[in-house]
Amino acid sequence: MALVRRAVSEHRRVVVPLAVAFMVNVFVYALAVYPLAQRVANVEQRDRAAEQTLAAARREYDGARGALVGKERASTELARFYREVLPQDLAGARRLTHLRLAQLARQANLRYGRVAVEPVTARNSSLTRLRINMELSGSYDDVRAFIYALETAPEFVVIDNIGLVGERGGEGPLRFNVELSTYFRIPGA
Repeated sequence: MALVRRAVSEHRRVVVPLAVAFMVNVFVYALAVYPLAQRVANVEQRDRAAEQTLAAARREYDGARGALVGKERASTELARFYREVLPQDLAGARRLTHLRLAQLARQANLRYGRVAVEPVTARNSSLTRLRINMELSGSYDDVRAFIYALETAPEFVVIDNIGLVGERGGEGPLRFNVELSTYFRIPGA
């Protein structure tokens, strides 16, 4: 300790300005540099938070945009389905069922029997269901061919039910009851 006192007293002209400069540096660091460093750290932290928020907003926007595009595509496809696939009115639906079903039955080697057609209007719907009940007779393979032809046909006909009506003692053709539906738009809906 004596050595330090002796060095300070001998070099007082150099040590005192250095000590004062050191104290000024400590005060400047404590009062200016350290607070600025903290502000910079806070700004960087806010920047990271803002980037994360921006990325989340972009993901949400992309999801909403995808939903909107999907909705527009679905609306377009539905309008095309109504315009091109479904019959436009009751007359078109009857034409489709009477003519086309008779042709498909004839192509499948089936005998086309009794046919009952009934329009069914659902409440709060822009579509009317045309329920078709028809009897066919023929072999099981012919009925399968008829079903295949009906399922692959471009017309929109739904098979609701197929039932075996009866059999003549194991011989002769089988009789089937086929329930079908097609739909058409209600005019003005």
